[in-house]
Amino acid sequence: MDSQRPIAVIGAGIIGAAIACALARDGQRVLLLDRAAPGTGGASFGNAGHIAAELVEPLPSPSLLFGFWRELTAFGGPLEMPLRRLPALLPWSIRFAAAAFRRGPNTAHLAPIVRPSVASLETLLTAIGRRDLLKRHGHYEVWLGERGVAQARAQAEGMRALGIPTEHAPSGFVTAVSTAAKARSAAALWFPGCAHVVDPFEVVRAFATAAEASGASVLQRQVWSLQRRAQVLELQTDDGDIPVRAAIVCCGVWSGQLLRPFGVRVPLEAARGYHVEIPGHAPLVDAPVLYSNERVLVTPLAGRLRASSYMEFRTPHAPPDLRKPARLRRVLAGLGYSSGDTNTSWVGSRPVLPDYLPAIGRLREVPEVFYAFGHQHIGLTLSAITAELVSALVAGRTPAHDLAPYSLERFG
Repeated sequence: MDSQRPIAVIGAGIIGAAIACALARDGQRVLLLDRAAPGTGGASFGNAGHIAAELVEPLPSPSLLFGFWRELTAFGGPLEMPLRRLPALLPWSIRFAAAAFRRGPNTAHLAPIVRPSVASLETLLTAIGRRDLLKRHGHYEVWLGERGVAQARAQAEGMRALGIPTEHAPSGFVTAVSTAAKARSAAALWFPGCAHVVDPFEVVRAFATAAEASGASVLQRQVWSLQRRAQVLELQTDDGDIPVRAAIVCCGVWSGQLLRPFGVRVPLEAARGYHVEIPGHAPLVDAPVLYSNERVLVTPLAGRLRASSYMEFRTPHAPPDLRKPARLRRVLAGLGYSSGDTNTSWVGSRPVLPDYLPAIGRLREVPEVFYAFGHQHIGLTLSAITAELVSALVAGRTPAHDLAPYSLERFG
């Protein structure tokens, strides 16, 4: 590979920006490209801000597989799979069903990179002088109603089996939650090992800025395709071709199309999430609060609260379903929050692979092409550790974790 050419990082979301930062700090010549400004073109702009060190189990499970109908929006849940999309989703769904019966082995693959996620992110943010963006206050999970105590107990036992520490939430917090929601009873757990950021968009910008400070270039370009011609890897962009030494594909739900010229077919789907914000609203506690039965996560960000929910299997460019933010605001009102600005909301597409493991590695037949995408709901959580793994792989060092479980070759 020509050392004079840059390493292209395609996609400037949280994963791409973190990788560009790590590579540039590692002394590599880096070119970070995205069709939009860093952090604004995909799911990274609007994520929940929660560093989910407790989510060591992938989503596919037998209980979800046989009871998924309870999660449908028609029954008050967060899941929507439009009927017209079912034929296109069928191959992905079959793989999801197969993964449900491999949850134990897949947890053994996911947990080692999720457990150190808070420490990894703290290390990288500290290194670039932006430790202020992270708060290690844990998070709370709340159950309202008569069954709350039993549900909290079951969750604590399940977390204990996975090695995730929990504690009973302080009584004052439980009282505040139940009073705000006008619930007769409530129960809550505190997860001390988790964290949150004060602004997810600012984290992306901090990584991109640090990459530039270490010599990286950031270009706002649409990358149409990635091809190898006469042994030279080239990016075809909306402003001409760019020869590169290597390329790292990390553009979320759009990653699969860039790998097709190399014969790679990726079972990647978009699971869209929504958020609404309440400017100036005081939080119940300076930590994310997950209302478990309502499927709503409320995170205190800088100057506002952000409430996130839904998993909508629509194409990335489909118009937003305005009923969802309206419903989310009604749920928030029932939980005791004010409505805030009812005219604004956000929708973004999370990239999900059917086994809910990320794709991290390089193409066997085209070793100049690396990839890092499919981080589902925990892209922010896994951003720093993914950057560590990819920068080691690019530099020829042995990554801290075996990357075989995350290889695209697992899909055949």
